[in-house]
Amino acid sequence: MKLQSINPNDQTIVGELEVSTEDEIKKQVEKARKTLDSWKNISVEERCLYISKLKDLLNKNKDKLARLMTLEMGKPLQQSVGEIESELEFIEYYAKNGPKFFADESIIENEKDNYKVTYEPYGVCACISPWNFPVSMVTSGVLPAITAGNTVVVKPSEYTSLSQKMVVDLLNETGIPEGVVNLVIGGGNEGKILVDSKIDLVWFTGSTKAGMDIYKKCGEKFIKSLLEMGGSSAGIVMADANMENAIENLYWARFLNCGQVCTAVKRLFVEKSIFEKFTNSFAERVNKAKVGNPLKDNDIGPLVTKRQLEIIKDQIDDAISKGAKVLIGGKQPKDTELLMGNYYLPTILTNVNFDMKVMNEETFGPVISIMPFETEEEAITLANRTEYGLSSEIYTSDLEKGTGMARKIQSGTVAINTDNFFKPECPFGGFKKSGTGREYGKIGMQEFAQVKVIAICKV
Repeated sequence: MKLQSINPNDQTIVGELEVSTEDEIKKQVEKARKTLDSWKNISVEERCLYISKLKDLLNKNKDKLARLMTLEMGKPLQQSVGEIESELEFIEYYAKNGPKFFADESIIENEKDNYKVTYEPYGVCACISPWNFPVSMVTSGVLPAITAGNTVVVKPSEYTSLSQKMVVDLLNETGIPEGVVNLVIGGGNEGKILVDSKIDLVWFTGSTKAGMDIYKKCGEKFIKSLLEMGGSSAGIVMADANMENAIENLYWARFLNCGQVCTAVKRLFVEKSIFEKFTNSFAERVNKAKVGNPLKDNDIGPLVTKRQLEIIKDQIDDAISKGAKVLIGGKQPKDTELLMGNYYLPTILTNVNFDMKVMNEETFGPVISIMPFETEEEAITLANRTEYGLSSEIYTSDLEKGTGMARKIQSGTVAINTDNFFKPECPFGGFKKSGTGREYGKIGMQEFAQVKVIAICKV
């Protein structure tokens, strides 16, 4: 059976791949298992040499890969290039710090005792990747896993299999031993087969529903799962905020990648005294967004699939039926060149309430809902009124106040006066139904290793 990659700009076929059969998936897992012993006995320094080579290959193939990403999922070309360039920094971080993070650590050492913490791989890891950041959502699972000495079986998203396969192929071009990084192709069914296989850890980024199914299965098998799932991130704008900074940061925090970002600010709370001024100024900024063919000089491309477009339309129709006001957008563009694509205009909703889907579900598209608040305590309560807890943003000139608020917000990351919090040094993950475990930084990399204490007593 063929898996077709469809261009969301015009519905043409970008390419196709054979879907992996159940037998082929099991063979890839067996292949990873057979390679495990030899790979884990290689030094971390040697493993990191292959990761460094990937950086060079990605840089060399940057333009080709960026174009393929844009054709497959509609990300504006300049954003596809930016994703690859950003990921080069993460790869350099993994390669540089891997030997340090997985080195033995002496925790007690005296004339009689020497206690060490050591790090060992789990075994074979399943890495199931989403489509919204095709490069970084492969490397952020695979590279820490293999640095720790695990072998991996990668299942790309069915919507971006071509570009994610290219990343895996480039990694194998580094000369890394055969069987360390393996690939299966397919959709949700193939992902389930992989999770049911003889694996030792699952790394997954995707929807909360799929993540909870994986969590349940991993619990039954009693294996570790690292899950980065949905988000309905809150933004809070205090009356003393630098409005220009807040508007520009929140524009990108919501509308980057056509709003298809797990950490995107979906619910925005603005202090009542500046609500009207802020929303009007924000609407002026959003109105400047250029919507169109992502291969051209545009800010917002199409949604990844027709299904995603229909979900967004349903969420907005629900909000309008319950009293929401459409400040701008709220419809598909009328441009004849865009009629074949999965386009939706950037949308601002006001007069929203918590009976609406947009305030309870994850809105994975170019839609932001804005609500006023009167007190700091109310803002925190509203921000925390969600089953998700991935990230939040606060805008205020009073950094002490902002830090105090950040400590009360239930999310894995809280950014103050910025939306730029994806750094290779920073652990990333969610509270509540936004996931388990962490990615990035020392903490995130060590998630892929078993911790062992070796206690030595000199007699």
